[in-house]
Amino acid sequence: MTFAGKLLPALSLCIALFGATAVKAAHHEAGEKMTQPSIVEIAVGNPDFSTLVAALKAADLVGALSGDGPFTVFAPTNEAFAALPTGTLDMLLQPENKDKLVAILTYHVVSGKVMAADVVTLTEAETLEGSNIAIGASDAGVTVDSANVVATDIEASNGVIHVIDAVITPGA
Repeated sequence: MTFAGKLLPALSLCIALFGATAVKAAHHEAGEKMTQPSIVEIAVGNPDFSTLVAALKAADLVGALSGDGPFTVFAPTNEAFAALPTGTLDMLLQPENKDKLVAILTYHVVSGKVMAADVVTLTEAETLEGSNIAIGASDAGVTVDSANVVATDIEASNGVIHVIDAVITPGA
């Protein structure tokens, strides 16, 4: 895929993510009280994260990621989940595999609010799952394990979201 082919989906995602922020800012300018959405509210409000939201619900993690935090979430898109081997997502969403799903999802979360400027100075970070994720920065961009970071610094009331193009798994 060409650079432009990669950039257009990322720009569409950014526009969708920040559209809600612009609406809230307009309400704020009109004198209405403005509150920043939580990580979960941002995910629920964006159709590109519908699979992530379904997985969070199946893992009973919605409440945890709606809490005070702060959290840094490396959020895979629907396309990232679709790229998993056939049947993997369906298997993970089964109630008997909840522990596996929780481990994978908490592997995408780091305690604290780590902005992009901070991420690029790291080589690894401990996840809520307990393992470390590898972080790489180069002229080509930032990677988290095998995933490319495609959008950064989507601020929430309880942390920050960085969008990634693959589902990462502990021990992979």
